[in-house]
Amino acid sequence: MIEVRKSEERGRAHHGWLQSQHSFSFADYYDPRHQGFGPLRVINEDRVAPGAGFGTHGHRDMEIISYVLDGALEHKDSMGTGSVLHYGDVQRMSAGSGVRHSEFNGSKTEPVHFLQIWIQPNQQGIAPSYEEKHFPLEEKQGKLRLIASGDGREGSVLIHQDASLYAAILNGDDALDHPLAAGRLAYVHVIRGRVEVNGVILNTGDALKLGDEARVSLAKAEAAELLLFDLPR
Repeated sequence: MIEVRKSEERGRAHHGWLQSQHSFSFADYYDPRHQGFGPLRVINEDRVAPGAGFGTHGHRDMEIISYVLDGALEHKDSMGTGSVLHYGDVQRMSAGSGVRHSEFNGSKTEPVHFLQIWIQPNQQGIAPSYEEKHFPLEEKQGKLRLIASGDGREGSVLIHQDASLYAAILNGDDALDHPLAAGRLAYVHVIRGRVEVNGVILNTGDALKLGDEARVSLAKAEAAELLLFDLPR
């Protein structure tokens, strides 16, 4: 099974201070065909105006990952954690039994652009926790860099789900294969640029759902940055 999710078909929210595109049903956007993929529930591409942001609000039983594309993302939460994230930084917050947090543009002059990703955990009611790590550009160039996983291997952030999230920056002759175990799903989201995935050309903001495939093949990239999710059903 291969299914394309085109960028222009995503849900949209425009609130002045926030411009957001939703890959899956979220808030006021509902599409019964796109309500998640395996445990992957949310990929929101958010652009927040200078000095604006999401006020304090709560979450439960969700793995929330922020992947910053440009600008400064400021985070504060009820666990006492506070930080400002930039490109290359990955933040993981396990909401567990309940946490409150806020996310703001850390700049008064420049917008912040980031992906907000939600993955449903395989454990309920765990103690909330927070983690962030920086993944340098060179670790993603021409290769799949593991940035989040269910066991924290290879220096990735730890998520409470049998899922692996990879980031890659590809161009020109770069070509990669990622094997998929039987019964696994894959989801490829193109952050920017252009890349061929299992023979399908994807552009900025496009995504591809894959099931019952032996591998994910990436080739013919043009200044591409992407995320690859290896997921249980």
